[in-house]
Amino acid sequence: MDKKKILVIHGPNLNMLGQREVGHYGAETIDDINRRIAEKATAEGLIVDFFQSNSEGRIVDRIQSAIGEFDGLIINPAAYTHTSVAIRDAVLLLDIPVVEIHLSNIDKREAFRHRSLIADVVSGRISGFGGKGYLLAIDAVADALTNADRK
Repeated sequence: MDKKKILVIHGPNLNMLGQREVGHYGAETIDDINRRIAEKATAEGLIVDFFQSNSEGRIVDRIQSAIGEFDGLIINPAAYTHTSVAIRDAVLLLDIPVVEIHLSNIDKREAFRHRSLIADVVSGRISGFGGKGYLLAIDAVADALTNADRK
């Protein structure tokens, strides 16, 4: 059996984790989080690939390129969560489990952050658990893929 491949997309400003708004996002850097994700994915028998961009168009391009290449997607669109119809439309192209992730609890923040334009087109959302949320997302995608294989 081939190993399943998971794409993790980090949106704008997540490359600055550990330096910006530590009260909301924690002290972990994106490299720390990616290392933890990679360890968890390996333990689950998954292959993981990472992508970060501050550019909406590059994120859309990467989502589109995932078609036929990846078996699952974990995405933190960051600020684009609340504004990007383009990212939403790209996610709609996918026929794989997609988990939306946020480090902070977006529902406990400013009112404009409460609305996610992708919430209704993803398999699920994990919010407010810091970097550990990505590990929970790996579990969710692994479970979805296992259940899909049983059908």
